[in-house]
Amino acid sequence: MKRDDRDVLLVIDVQNDFCPGGALAVPQGDAIVPAVNRLAAEFAHVILTQDWHPRGHASFASSHPGKQPFETIELSYGQQILWPEHCVQGTPGAAFHAGLDVPHAELMVRKGFRSAIDSYSAFRENDHRTPTGLAGYLKERGFQRITLCGLATDFCVLYSAIDGPGGGQPPHGVSRRITSAPDLTALTMLT
Repeated sequence: MKRDDRDVLLVIDVQNDFCPGGALAVPQGDAIVPAVNRLAAEFAHVILTQDWHPRGHASFASSHPGKQPFETIELSYGQQILWPEHCVQGTPGAAFHAGLDVPHAELMVRKGFRSAIDSYSAFRENDHRTPTGLAGYLKERGFQRITLCGLATDFCVLYSAIDGPGGGQPPHGVSRRITSAPDLTALTMLT
């Protein structure tokens, strides 16, 4: 696919806590970093997302006495998986992986910073009502194709693809073609 000014790459949560040795590590999560860098070099426009939780976040098991990571509870917006403390604001775990080399990234979207609402999607908080602002930015900039990659494909990348840029509506079209590097899967959505 030829890329142009209507294309943008959304790099999701390539952070230390999601890589080996991190608090919520994806097995071999750091293996995607070189492929993300190669893919990003193909795009004139790149956006990064960053999980950015305050201490005592509602999604942390440690915030709920007697609860353990990976148990579920009910919060005001519905069921919530409890996580180990991760990507706490200002900590080394919340930092981007040191090997991530995307100096031309134009925007960084922080998510999960509201203490009472978790956020998997780059577009909406887990209450499915609170926007991150990313959809408005994409619309104003006129982007028509969004390619997603990052960590973790079973949560933040997946929920970002489901929410899409249409304000919580699925995107108008989802490319069925998955672009794969040996160690990276990326999905392209049409707005």
